[in-house]
Amino acid sequence: MARHDFSDKVALVTGAGGGIGRAACIEFARAGAALACVDVDAARAQATAAAVRDLGGRAIALVADVTDAAAVERYVADTLVAFGRIDAFANNAGYQGRLLPLVDYPDDEFDRVIAINLRGAYLGLKHVLRVMLRQGSGAVVNTGSIGSFIGYGGLCAYAASKHALIGLSKSAALSVAKTGIRVNTVCPGGTETEMIRAIEAALPRDEAARMISAIPDGRRAWPEEIARTILFLASDDASHITGQSLVIDGGRLAG
Repeated sequence: MARHDFSDKVALVTGAGGGIGRAACIEFARAGAALACVDVDAARAQATAAAVRDLGGRAIALVADVTDAAAVERYVADTLVAFGRIDAFANNAGYQGRLLPLVDYPDDEFDRVIAINLRGAYLGLKHVLRVMLRQGSGAVVNTGSIGSFIGYGGLCAYAASKHALIGLSKSAALSVAKTGIRVNTVCPGGTETEMIRAIEAALPRDEAARMISAIPDGRRAWPEEIARTILFLASDDASHITGQSLVIDGGRLAG
């Protein structure tokens, strides 16, 4: 049985081709939502949409570079053409960037990380909130990180973008709060995704091992655990929660 009921509702998910985004699409579909699955990789977007349809759900695959304003407008417009509305928006697309000391960080790589993680989130908020304001309803869940609260010596651009995302999310929440539309952020710690594996691959083995030993409950999250939290924040059960950043990290930031 689905934890939350999204029957007759429409969910739009960016970064839908894998990891947390794909898991969110599956969880929304299990809860009854129709899905717009957005990814920069067409094959991955189509694979997620096919997985939703295999569950008996409705889904479309959309290809977009979230840093491109025109592409963001198109994925929003295409979702409306297909389904007529947007009830939940998982603003999830992200990129960790290269693992390098700040003094060696390439300027173009810094700009790319900021463009995907911050500009992409901003553009998604801008165009989806316009739709939700016309509807008079909706909920947005942005994907932050524990890197929204702490620094990473080798991931300066990633930490900067995720810190900034919290300010963007709070500002967006305040701008629409009186309308009943909500904006929140999930902030995962280490999660079993391609992103964490890419970071691990760039680290010495002992440092990679310490990443897990630093988690008090002794393990990383599964993407499905983050996805179910996204569903909660997008659901009516979270109707009085907005402007918040919910950390899911096995206790990593508790110490």
